[in-house]
Amino acid sequence: MTTIEILKKAKQCKVAVAAASSDQRNQALLKMAESLKLHCEEIITANAIDIENAKDKISPVMIDRLTLTEGRIFAMADAIVDVTRLPDPVGNVISTVDRPNGLEITKVSVPLGLLAMIYESRPNVTSDAAALSLKAGNVCVLRGGKEAINSNMAIAKALREGVKATGLPEDAISLVTDTSRQSATDLMTAIGLVDMLIPRGGAGLIRSCVENAKVPCIETGTGICHVYVDEFADQEKSLNIIENAKTSRPSVCNAAEVLLVHSAVADKILPQVKQRLVDERAKKGLIPVELRLDERALEIIDGTPASDTDFDTEFLDYVLGVKVVDSIDEAISHISAHSTGHSECIVTENSDNADRFTLLIDSAAVYVNASTRFTDGGEFGLGCEMGISTQKLHARGPMGLKELTSYKYIIRGNGQTR
Repeated sequence: MTTIEILKKAKQCKVAVAAASSDQRNQALLKMAESLKLHCEEIITANAIDIENAKDKISPVMIDRLTLTEGRIFAMADAIVDVTRLPDPVGNVISTVDRPNGLEITKVSVPLGLLAMIYESRPNVTSDAAALSLKAGNVCVLRGGKEAINSNMAIAKALREGVKATGLPEDAISLVTDTSRQSATDLMTAIGLVDMLIPRGGAGLIRSCVENAKVPCIETGTGICHVYVDEFADQEKSLNIIENAKTSRPSVCNAAEVLLVHSAVADKILPQVKQRLVDERAKKGLIPVELRLDERALEIIDGTPASDTDFDTEFLDYVLGVKVVDSIDEAISHISAHSTGHSECIVTENSDNADRFTLLIDSAAVYVNASTRFTDGGEFGLGCEMGISTQKLHARGPMGLKELTSYKYIIRGNGQTR
């Protein structure tokens, strides 16, 4: 079936899904979660094919993103169940205005309609996206990358069986199995079929969608995230945050890519950073972090000299750009010049500096004394997420249920004319 044919079949389901009650949609989600667990072995078998095909083609951290285990599949199912516990985002009265002429104007939340998503590597996105889409009364057409095609097909099959078991149309969740560039182009240009396109992946994918899409498109994901250690920072707190932000899962968009350290504390902090991220990890048999250092940082610790592009690169690996700055304003200026608008952190015990940082940093998530790794729909209490929006219109930050709705005005009168 072609991509356009898939879209047309999905569009025919919009009314049925939008008209379904909150209870019907929740029951479908529960059946989807149950079906994932029932088909766990099939999904792992399909995933093994993808992993074998990806060997020697992608990095170990990207292999980790691709890998599914029973634990990860059950976690995907649990995430769907968690979505059922969230408030229904559809049909809520946002505001009501009574006009002098007797008209009652009510603003009500409604589904967006048909969501299309183009994404890479992580097969759990298939499950997360389908769950959030359905909960918000939408239908979705998903197009993953070729590296995860077998995994995505097995997951989508299980999810569709769950939806069908509750009487809702299985085409409410559809997977595009054509992973060629043409299928992506079809989704980007499907005017009249796609109500919103969400790309989730590397900078190249997102740039391609933003530049070429003729349907409404959300810009998501690319994360050049910064941690700034202020002159008033607590040293142990700083080290714990840096280590977590960089090494807990370097292949994700909320991992730190750049460390900025105030010159007043650089002599103390940077040797400890090297010990934690490089020396201790090597002793434990873990992958050490490659520190790419500016000239001033190189005077303090050993590492790789930073190139002209290292502070503008989303490494998604055990690599960290390091720069010494002389003030909070220099840190803010650097972040403003190099950030992708995702997540930034200041470590400080000075409340004035914390307030200045949160006021002037123009990113979707701004942290004070906490790791950037918390930028996530689940951690924000939104359930799973469709992606992290780095733009400002319609949605910003983790895209949960509310961000998958629009609104309309319902006007009630008694024969009024204008």
